[in-house]
Amino acid sequence: MKHLLGAHVFVNGGVDSAIDGGESLGFTAIQLFTKNNNRWFQKDLPEKEIIAFKEKKKNSNIKIVVSHDSYLINLCAKDPENLEKSRKSFLDELNRCELLEIPYLNFHPGSHGGQGEEDGIKLIAESLNIVHSQTKGFKTMSMLEATAGQGTAIGYRFEQLKKIIDLVDEKERMSVCIDTAHIWAAGYDIKDPKNYKKVFKEFDEIIGLDLLKCFHVNDSKKELGSRVDRHDHIGKGFIGLEGFANLMNDKKLEKVPKILETPKGKDQKEDLENIKVLGSLIKK
Repeated sequence: MKHLLGAHVFVNGGVDSAIDGGESLGFTAIQLFTKNNNRWFQKDLPEKEIIAFKEKKKNSNIKIVVSHDSYLINLCAKDPENLEKSRKSFLDELNRCELLEIPYLNFHPGSHGGQGEEDGIKLIAESLNIVHSQTKGFKTMSMLEATAGQGTAIGYRFEQLKKIIDLVDEKERMSVCIDTAHIWAAGYDIKDPKNYKKVFKEFDEIIGLDLLKCFHVNDSKKELGSRVDRHDHIGKGFIGLEGFANLMNDKKLEKVPKILETPKGKDQKEDLENIKVLGSLIKK
């Protein structure tokens, strides 16, 4: 299979355990948290963990690692104290990724909390410029994730992601992740083959497929355009097998890593089932 496939993996103990977990499940792409995802800050990564992570990754079949930032971070927070905390926490996340040689730090752009989308977009770009100015020469890219547009979340239109990138000084440090459940909930129909082609033509024209570095492959528990973010197993939700067949047979996007964020138990057997389903959709 040419596709790089995997899932978000658990960290049990040291951060290097994520590589063990991904490798044992046969993943070629993984996502992880480099610290507790419900905390602003955590103690620095021990040197031995950093060394073990890089060594295990080098000797594994895992080709790509993506980190997801803390759920607390909001780079356009209305409250000045939260905004400052978010920026410092994002800086910490970027530092952790750089130390671990993780190429992408995936994050939700943010929720404007009533300030309005335009002001929110400006604040997100300002936050990124501040953090990037403190991390000159970093190889880890900041990866904007397309959102469902729930509440006051920004990033549910490709144009919004483009506006953020346009306002970032170091544009070469930016990349994009598409979550299939999110864009579906935001109103992008990827189920109908013709509409699927239109969606990615639009993405290419607005942002550019060269900036698309990752997919979160999730079905949606909610209808097209619902603006509600609820993940479901592949083929069990409203996107259905048809939508994922479009993606798995799209030669242009074959090399973009595809990572599951669907519900799972500790043994992650559900991830293996979902990957099997995705593989079965590829036309021989």
